[in-house]
Amino acid sequence: MADPEPLQPAELTDPGGPSARFLTVMTTIDSARKAERLARGAIEGRLAACAQIGAPVTSVYRWENAVETGQEWQVLFKTAAARYEALEAYLLDAHDYETPEIIATPIARGGAGYLAWVAKETN
Repeated sequence: MADPEPLQPAELTDPGGPSARFLTVMTTIDSARKAERLARGAIEGRLAACAQIGAPVTSVYRWENAVETGQEWQVLFKTAAARYEALEAYLLDAHDYETPEIIATPIARGGAGYLAWVAKETN
């Protein structure tokens, strides 16, 4: 794969522009060990530049007509929008939930150096 053209600082931080080329993608899973496995796999595969694992959260949700409560770990991936489909496919394959939470949020603005690093690490 050819290296992309380097992004210029204005391209990285323009609120309506190419910084929408970057996403945060969140999922949850039921153990710290599984969260780290998901995070490590995404980083090793260059599907994300960084993954942060949040402390356990209590999730309350409806599943199969019952209200459930469970402890989960949030994993937040920083990635290029061009890598979203591959990251989603990886999460769907590696995740052990029948219907895992996978939510992507565009990054509206960001530090030029950080976003350049995300671009480089997901290339």
